Amino acid sequence: MHEVGSAVTNVAVGDTVILHPTPTCGLCRACRARRRHALRSTARSPACRSDGGMAEYLLTSARACVKLDPQTQPKDVAALADAGITAYHAVRKAIPLLYPGTTCVVIGAGGLGHIGIQCLAALTATKIIVVDRNPDALKLAEQLGAHHTVVADGGQVDAVQDLTGGGGADVVLDFVAEQGAENDGCAMTAQRLARTSSSATAATLHIPTLDIISTERNIIGNIVGTYNELAELMVLAQAGKVTLHTGPTRWTPRRRPSPTSTRGRVRGRAILVP
Repeated sequence: MHEVGSAVTNVAVGDTVILHPTPTCGLCRACRARRRHALRSTARSPACRSDGGMAEYLLTSARACVKLDPQTQPKDVAALADAGITAYHAVRKAIPLLYPGTTCVVIGAGGLGHIGIQCLAALTATKIIVVDRNPDALKLAEQLGAHHTVVADGGQVDAVQDLTGGGGADVVLDFVAEQGAENDGCAMTAQRLARTSSSATAATLHIPTLDIISTERNIIGNIVGTYNELAELMVLAQAGKVTLHTGPTRWTPRRRPSPTSTRGRVRGRAILVP
């Protein structure tokens, strides 16, 4: 924290903080209902819609600041305010369904998925099955708490059915949501489907209405997470229960990596270190 306004009382210059990605007014109905993370019109993401996302300094709201241990290094937790809180939000909503004896499938063990796996391992007693097309990502998933891994080579739905005794998973967390994964998720479930998307996508979910009715599936959308969920995630991170796996990337104002330049080459999340 470099500088604070005269009315700010919850943080001070020199504090180590992480920022909730959607600082908002705190006065509207959505904010008062604690749904400020889902705002469309008033939310301003520092990374995309306001000045400072890749600048030396970033202007934010005092309400967005979560204080951290002074020893915390920003590069070790930076993506937890985006990918991390999104994955945690999905897991948090699924917890009531993930009692001992249940199975949860995680589709995608990349930037969001590798955090979701750790959150599941830390907060539930469910059996975790991870599906990914990259063998290296699956190796990381095993290290992070996955009980079983499945290569997405075209036979992933049948493999999940075999691992669940033909009954399917109780919950599927989809951190890919494109290229067929969104439909695989439905096929892998027994009665319930919790679903999250890692990015905006043009993929379309196809599922017959009768299948929803006869199995009582629930399809749940997911976007970012609340301020309190970010604070909870940071407790897990500072306790060593959730670790952000990163691929640090050096950049200069003239040469910044594009989203496609690191695709498939980084396990976890790429971090820009100025």
